[in-house]
Amino acid sequence: MIFDTPVMRKKKTINVVTLGCSKNIVDSEHIMAQLKENGYDLIADSNDTRAGIVIINTCGFIGDAKEESIDTILSFVQAKNEGKIEKLFVIGCLSERYADELRTEIPEVDEYFGARDLSGVVRILCPTYRPELETDRVLTTPPHYAYLKISEGCDWHCSYCAIPLIRGPHVSIPMEKLIQEAERLAASGVKELIVIAQDTTYYGIDLYGKRRLADLLHELCRIEGIEWIRLHYAYPSGFPQDVIDAIRDEPKICKYLDIPLQHIADNQLSAMKRRITKERTKELIGRLRHEIPGIAIRTTLLVGFPGESEKDFAELEQFVREERFERLGVFTYSQEEGTFSAEHLADDVSQAIKESRAERIMMIQNEISHNLNESRIGFSERVIIDGKEGEYYVGRSQYDSPEVDQNLLIRSDIPLETGAFYDVTITGAEDYDLFACISPTEKQEFSR
Repeated sequence: MIFDTPVMRKKKTINVVTLGCSKNIVDSEHIMAQLKENGYDLIADSNDTRAGIVIINTCGFIGDAKEESIDTILSFVQAKNEGKIEKLFVIGCLSERYADELRTEIPEVDEYFGARDLSGVVRILCPTYRPELETDRVLTTPPHYAYLKISEGCDWHCSYCAIPLIRGPHVSIPMEKLIQEAERLAASGVKELIVIAQDTTYYGIDLYGKRRLADLLHELCRIEGIEWIRLHYAYPSGFPQDVIDAIRDEPKICKYLDIPLQHIADNQLSAMKRRITKERTKELIGRLRHEIPGIAIRTTLLVGFPGESEKDFAELEQFVREERFERLGVFTYSQEEGTFSAEHLADDVSQAIKESRAERIMMIQNEISHNLNESRIGFSERVIIDGKEGEYYVGRSQYDSPEVDQNLLIRSDIPLETGAFYDVTITGAEDYDLFACISPTEKQEFSR
């Protein structure tokens, strides 16, 4: 006879801790589906030691992310030494890059599995790995939205980027598999799909001989229950016209695009191996804004790259002022082992200057964001509700992605349902948040 005791329940509970990007979130959710089907109870909390087994899905992309991963590993090593957990496994990007070093430096971890062998931890913990579950997920996001990873790896080889070293070359996931996964997500209650990859625009070229992101987007729009589709991480070089057409023409596709540009000075773009010029970048932005009226463009910039002069940076500042991006983030350059820039270019911009330049860009962006937000006061937006914080319901418009963009803080004298859509009227603005109230039409609907 098997007795259900607290000790035995703990042995059958696994805490899956996910660090880094949304692509890691998808990987963890696929692993969790395998574990759940094999009888494990699941937790997803970086501070929780109630589980007997902990799996840490790490990030190894840039210095700060690597430091966070190491700190998290060490905190659970201490928990293991104190007898709070039994087994500790580390998977993902950090262990792909540094498995040998980690095994030497942190031997308390039971095993390391790289980003290209994520099923390895399942094979250790479960009697069988079940391929038929590969489109199943256990969501760790709120149940009304989910990320859909459409490919793995990258072929671009930007000079600063370690992703091809970690994740390997670009590999598209077959379209029929993605549609099945999206249909299952919709059946579980997901209303917003956030399409992700290292470069979403390159989707399909390895499987079908041409880029087929637009075809995939049209297919996703046909899925009942999905109301918003959002596109992230679109590489600017060779941006497909049919994707612009799809964003413009499909009502379900949010008028939003995450397109990391990194810089605008031609010599910096060349040194970064971005395969695009200032002229072509500006032409693309102009085309996006002309053909998709009202589009919100999110971009990220990289400052302090080797050789970045004050002239280069001034050019970048002017670019930000002129283009008035709706959403913008800045990273400072850090040398990553094995990349072209780390091996061939001197890291000749001081950390103080890197940080100063990042602050200068964000000061410009703060003013732009505030002005753009103020211009929206009085207008109505359709929003999805992510939850409630204090006296405000927290919502997002089609122009705002979860976790990285701003929120709409909504006062309402009627209860609002998390994961539901409402029309709101914007009443106030800050740099990175908007305030709103329920539109009169919504109140009439509720009063009936």
